[in-house]
Amino acid sequence: MALTATSTATITTLLVSLLFLPKFYSFELIIDYDYSSISKSDVDLLEFPLNLEFLEAEFFLHGSLGYGLDKFAPNLTKGGPSPIGAKRAKLDPFTQDIIKQFAFQEVGHLRAIQKIVKGFPRPLLDLSATSFAKVVDRAFGRPLAPPFDPYASGLNFLLASYLIPYVGLTGYVGANSKLQAPASKRLVAGLLAMESGQDAIIRALLYERATVKVPPYGITVAEFTDRFSELRNKLGHAGFKDEGLVVPLVEGAERKIIGNILAGNRNSIAFERSPEEVLRIVYGGGNEHKPGGFYPKGAKGRIARSHLHSMPTA
Repeated sequence: MALTATSTATITTLLVSLLFLPKFYSFELIIDYDYSSISKSDVDLLEFPLNLEFLEAEFFLHGSLGYGLDKFAPNLTKGGPSPIGAKRAKLDPFTQDIIKQFAFQEVGHLRAIQKIVKGFPRPLLDLSATSFAKVVDRAFGRPLAPPFDPYASGLNFLLASYLIPYVGLTGYVGANSKLQAPASKRLVAGLLAMESGQDAIIRALLYERATVKVPPYGITVAEFTDRFSELRNKLGHAGFKDEGLVVPLVEGAERKIIGNILAGNRNSIAFERSPEEVLRIVYGGGNEHKPGGFYPKGAKGRIARSHLHSMPTA
């Protein structure tokens, strides 16, 4: 059928409307969730990840820019104390660009969560090189000389970053089935997607250098990741839920490959962790109520499940 002048005008109007729709209607205006219907259990599950999101935001912001939330988005801190020992890392331009993107993403995560739940002030976090060095020493079962410094190079920072997003994504996987409200499920699904993406990028960058020996230790990148994953499995006290970049053939995808750029179970499905497992890992002592070596001086001795005051050890 031939197009008439009227039909052509109609199509043109439609295309113009679609082209400029994002300028007139934001996602938040189109989707109007009723957050008042969120249950207390949902609130707990949504507040809990704030601890890790605060840590990621501060670590990535300081690492890439040299400053954190106090300068970039002070309103999101709710008056919580500034992190200890965080600083700008010696990153190559490519790695800095990626970490900066992660940093801005984490700021968005904090804002998104705080729009739905009240939240709490930023916890006191120890992001010092000394704190990370203790984690690495524990993973290897001996002190490394010199002590591991996450801020010393791009490779070191990526290895330190390997320690963080994966814990959050397994926590989101675990929380997903327990959520009730559609708004809660939508938020966690979105957060899980982003955390999974960050973890995948970190693993891919490290996998490219899996056989490279990290100076000055003479230890390969693959062995670093394997040790970190072993430590998280040990602290979680819930079996095997963590894998390094290279695994035995029997543990690879379909038992046919040793490369392990993404961690997953026998069917390549993401592992899940409960809040209790996450707490055991982030405290570093394998006990959700007894902090390990990362509990900043002056912080409370016992806290609620949704309020962590220590950095993740792995």
